[in-house]
Amino acid sequence: MSRPFVVFIYLALAMPSGPLAATPPALVTSEFIFENGPFPQCHASTIVETKDGLVAAWFGGTRERNPDVGIWLSRQESGKWSPPREVANGVQSPTNRFPCWNPVLFQPKDGLLWLFYKVGPSPSEWWGMMKISADNGKTWSEARRLPEGILGPIKNKPVRLPNGDVLCSSSTEGRGWQVHFEWTSDLGETWHATTPVNDGKEIAAIQPSILFHPGGRLQALGRTRQERIFEIWSEDEGRTWGKMKLTGLPNPNSGTDAVTLRDGRQLLVYNHSTKGRTPLNVALSKDGEQWQPLLTLEDEPDKQFSYPAVIQTSDGLVHITYTWKRERIKHAVLRPP
Repeated sequence: MSRPFVVFIYLALAMPSGPLAATPPALVTSEFIFENGPFPQCHASTIVETKDGLVAAWFGGTRERNPDVGIWLSRQESGKWSPPREVANGVQSPTNRFPCWNPVLFQPKDGLLWLFYKVGPSPSEWWGMMKISADNGKTWSEARRLPEGILGPIKNKPVRLPNGDVLCSSSTEGRGWQVHFEWTSDLGETWHATTPVNDGKEIAAIQPSILFHPGGRLQALGRTRQERIFEIWSEDEGRTWGKMKLTGLPNPNSGTDAVTLRDGRQLLVYNHSTKGRTPLNVALSKDGEQWQPLLTLEDEPDKQFSYPAVIQTSDGLVHITYTWKRERIKHAVLRPP
């Protein structure tokens, strides 16, 4: 019996027990952001809380990698999501257009809403783009390309560090799957980046999420090709990182997301599987290492429920958006136990 299989079986048996699992969270609402979108497929959602309410975005078009794929956005107004509208595309000239990828919304304390996304023919060749909104997503600036060597957050939201820096988790796929981190101290005017924190061979990893721990420690978790979620730790606000290792949590080569809750616990959304992007699960941890199950959001065989994005809003609720069968974006609201 191989080691990954042993770990998976252990978790499947061990995770349902324990004090955290005894009180499941309340699923407050679960809804589609739109019923019928103006695109055949959609994927890779992101969500943010603004002063005017929630804003969500994703990429949509004929199918992933098709040149007509753009970035679409919806705002929650009076409890209802507005019809999707395209806010960015990959048009380079009247005869040249590239697909867009993986939008990420983020609002620092200055009140401007940031939209990061990628443009290019493939993940190994794309480049980072950015737009800014001064009215919480109603209107957007012209797109600008990020500096050479900077991609911006590759899938999951940035975090604001105690020193004011905005730290983005990023990754590349051109020379093996490698994770790195980028930060700006002046709200996006200038950028800095680490070197890759893994070699892309022993562990092929991309798309981290950043979590906060006591003593100023940071933890990053994300997707791998090794059938398990990776973790890596920093003791100096993300400037340097320790050795990457595999956790006991399964991963079917699909995106995850996580958030540090206001009470210091860690919440993770992921596919608890090594094959196929179902089921879609939520787990909770006190230390980022021992995880207990909270909820299964979706569990339909041979379907895809993937690429979650998760935030905690000012009222303490947890909001999750995710891809539903590549046809729609779903929005679930949880009340943590």
